[in-house]
Amino acid sequence: MASSEHVGIKAVVFDIGSVLETIDDSRWPGAWETRLGLEPGGFNLAVADYDLGGDVMTGEVSEARLRSSWMEIFDLDDATADELLRDMWQWYCGELDDELFDYFVALRPHYKTAMLSNSGDGARREEQARYGFEDVTDLIVYSHEVGMVKPDPKIFQLTSDRLGVEPNEVVFLDDVEGHVEAARRLGWRAVVHTDTAASIRAIDQILRHA
Repeated sequence: MASSEHVGIKAVVFDIGSVLETIDDSRWPGAWETRLGLEPGGFNLAVADYDLGGDVMTGEVSEARLRSSWMEIFDLDDATADELLRDMWQWYCGELDDELFDYFVALRPHYKTAMLSNSGDGARREEQARYGFEDVTDLIVYSHEVGMVKPDPKIFQLTSDRLGVEPNEVVFLDDVEGHVEAARRLGWRAVVHTDTAASIRAIDQILRHA
C-alpha cells in the first residue's frame, strides 16, 4: 500500500456492487421465473410494464412499494412476497470480494475512504447486516438516499464535498466504464474494475505516483 506521504491523492472511493461485492446474475430472477411460470426475461419485462411511480435508484420507490408491486403483478401472498424479497437481497448483496475489501479497509487512515453506489431502498440495512460497511469507511453515498445516480456528475461532486477533498484528490474504482468516464471528467482519477489483482495494481500505481 502506498504511503500517505504521496500528497496528490487524499481519498479513495470504491463502488460496491460488482466491485466490493461479487454478483452472480444467474441467481436472480431466473429461479423465480421458473417458479412463476415465466419465460426467461419475463420477470423484468413484467416489472418494466408496471408503473412503479418513480425510480428505485433515486429513492422515489421504496422497498415496500417494490414489494407491493410484485404482489400485484405476480399475484403473490405475503409469505411468497417476503421470500422473493429475501432472495432479491441475497442476489443484490452477492458475496464479499475478501481480497479487495481487505485492501480497501487497509487504505484507512492513510486516506479518507468512501463507497459510492447506485442503490435501492434497503441497501444500507442489508449490506451493513452482512458486511459491516459503515464500520470500515468514512462515508457511504447511496444513490437512493441522495436522489442522484452515477454517472450524474453531481453525485461525484457531492461525494468529494462530503469527504472534504478536491476532485483531483480522489481515486475511484468502478466496474462501469461510463461511471469511470464521468468521474474523470470531474477531475477524479478513476479506474475501470476488471479483476481484483489488476484493480489493486492500478490503484497502487496511482497512489504511488500521484
